[in-house]
Amino acid sequence: MIFLILLVVVLVVGINVFFQQEQFGKRPSGWRLQLVQNSPNYKNNAFQNLSHTPSLTEGVSMTSVLKEFVLNKNEFKKPNQHIPTVKTDLLNLNPLENVVVWFGHSSYFVQIDGKKILVDPVLSNNASPLSFTTKAFEGTNVYTTDDFPEIDYLFISHDHWDHLDYKTIMKLKPKIKTVITGIGTGAHFEHWGFDSELIIEKDWNETITFEGGFEVTIVPARHFSGRSFVRNKALWVSFVVQTPTAKLFIGGDSGYDSHFAEIGKQFGPFDLAFLENGQYDKSWKYIHMTPNEVLQAAMDLKARALFPVHSSKFTLANHNWNEPLSRISELAETSEIKLITPLIGEKTNLNSEKVFPKWWEFSA
Repeated sequence: MIFLILLVVVLVVGINVFFQQEQFGKRPSGWRLQLVQNSPNYKNNAFQNLSHTPSLTEGVSMTSVLKEFVLNKNEFKKPNQHIPTVKTDLLNLNPLENVVVWFGHSSYFVQIDGKKILVDPVLSNNASPLSFTTKAFEGTNVYTTDDFPEIDYLFISHDHWDHLDYKTIMKLKPKIKTVITGIGTGAHFEHWGFDSELIIEKDWNETITFEGGFEVTIVPARHFSGRSFVRNKALWVSFVVQTPTAKLFIGGDSGYDSHFAEIGKQFGPFDLAFLENGQYDKSWKYIHMTPNEVLQAAMDLKARALFPVHSSKFTLANHNWNEPLSRISELAETSEIKLITPLIGEKTNLNSEKVFPKWWEFSA
C-alpha cells in the first residue's frame, strides 16, 4: 500500500513538473484574462464556437479514438520515401515579387506588396510536447529559422502544437516585428519574453489597420484551443488580409459551418484562400473539414484560388498521408477555382497560372 501511494505521488509530481515546462506557455491572467472574460465568445469559463461543436463525433470516446489510432495498421499513413522538396532562398527574394512558399502542414511564408508574412511556423522535427512523437516525414524539414528574413507579421491561428511550436518561435524571436493572433494566445508569447507592444490580440470580427494599405480582420473558425488538458482559454481564429493589391483568406483549423459563407458575403471575393485540408476523420467531423467541405468552403468564400494546407508533414489522422491532396485535386477538376499545390519549399507566384504536377502520387 505504501509503495502504491509513493508511486502515485511520484507520478503526480512528475506530471506537474512536466507541465511546468516553458514550451507549454501560460494561460491568460491579469488584464489579458479580463479581456478574455469580456469577450462575447467567452461563456461558462471557456471560448465557444458559433455552433454547437463537440470535439468528438457523437458516440465516439477518446479511448476509442486512441485505440483506433494506435492499432490502425494503415502502412500509408506515412510516405514510403522522402517527400520531394525544393529550397528557395528566402533571404534574397526580389522585394517586388508577390510569392508564397509552403513548408508542409500549415506553415507558410507570404511576401506581398513589400511585406513578409509567416503563418503558424513549425520547423522543428515534431508537433508534440514529446520530441519522439508526431515526427515530421522524411525530407520535409529542409528549412531552418536561419533561412528566414525579418518577419513583418507573424500570424498564429491557435495554440495547438502543430501550429504554435515553441522551439521555432524562440529561434525566430529576434526576427519577428509583430505577432497577430486571437485573444488569449498572447499570454504564451509574453511568457516567452516577447515585448507586449509587439503582440496584437483581437476577437472575432475585429480589424487592425496598418500603414501602407494593409488591413487584417480576425474572423471565426470552428475548432478549439489548448496546449495541455485545459481547453479553450485562448481564441482560435482565421484572418482576412487586405493588402494594396490583393485580398487573402488565411484559414486556421476549422470544421465546416456557415461562417465561411458569412465571411465570403462580407469580405469576398478573395484572390487566394489558404484552407486546412487534412487530418480529418469521421470521429472528429466537427473540427476538421474533409476535402469535399474544403472545396465548398472555398466556394462559400468566393475564392478565385485555393491553396490547401494541413497535410504532407505529420500523421495526425488515419487516412493515407497523400489522400487530402489527391481528393482535393480530383474535386477541383470540376470547379472554376484554381488549385495551387506546389512542392514543399517551392516559390509560387500568388497570381500563378501554373498547372502543378501531382507530386504526391509517388506513394499509394
